[in-house]
Amino acid sequence: MFSAGVIVYLDRNGYRDARGGPPTFLDSIYFAAVSLSTTGYGDVYPYTESARLVNTVIFMPLRVAFLAVLVGTTIERLSERSRQGWKIQRWREKVRNHTIVVGYGTKGKTAVDALSGNEHVPGNIVVVDSDPNVLRNAAANGLVTVLGDATRTEVLLLAEAPYASSIIVATGRDDTSVLVTLTARAIAPHATIVASVREADNKHLLEQSGGNAVVVSSETAGLLLGLATTVPSVVEVIDDLLTPDVGLGIAERNAEQAEVGSSIHDLHDVVLGVVRDGHLLRIGAPEAEAIEASDRLLYVRNAEH
Repeated sequence: MFSAGVIVYLDRNGYRDARGGPPTFLDSIYFAAVSLSTTGYGDVYPYTESARLVNTVIFMPLRVAFLAVLVGTTIERLSERSRQGWKIQRWREKVRNHTIVVGYGTKGKTAVDALSGNEHVPGNIVVVDSDPNVLRNAAANGLVTVLGDATRTEVLLLAEAPYASSIIVATGRDDTSVLVTLTARAIAPHATIVASVREADNKHLLEQSGGNAVVVSSETAGLLLGLATTVPSVVEVIDDLLTPDVGLGIAERNAEQAEVGSSIHDLHDVVLGVVRDGHLLRIGAPEAEAIEASDRLLYVRNAEH
């Protein structure tokens, strides 16, 4: 449009406006705008043969190009929305026992990487965030995305929260995490909700809001920093354990029939604890000495096997 306006201004003596004189530069830009958009008010018009020739030879292709871009972009956007809507509708019809990740910042991305390392299918992970740019990155990684504020019930319903097996709350603010956890627990009473908070003082708020597990990011980072000053190798081991697809990893499995009645110290795996009736029994607890048939074992596994 600017280029067309310059062309008109260079040949401004071949044009007339409603005042009867040649157009100013602003008039030229105005004429280019109404011409390319096919509005054509007629208050500025070419009256010499050279100006009309330029208007026909140059403005007509520009006008067609402008309409092609306008219509093409509109159709592309509508088609993309229809495609996305159809894909989401198909996904919603069949999704069950999926994982919802609220917040796709550093913590959310790391959580998704950990899930992927534990053999979670990307299409079975739903990312909820209010930033469209963040969701574009998540969609590029094959994740299902929902745009909106996760403190609102209708947004979590779009993510099919009532059918989710787990919900990870990884927002950047503790108050937001509390509201998201409250909302999620209200509509997904059976889901496992894991939330992250920055300050340890807010941990009990998340637990009272319905969080099954709460990770204090600042406290955990502080503990690792303290350990690194005295036993840096321990930090490397912990980092290795927290990276499920490389080296060692922490996993959970059902107790085998041959292991029932045995002590956790007699197993070939390094067992860190026993999960019984949803509660963790740590090593050394008398109840954990004898393995029961319904137990799940928390153990260290080699990611390469």
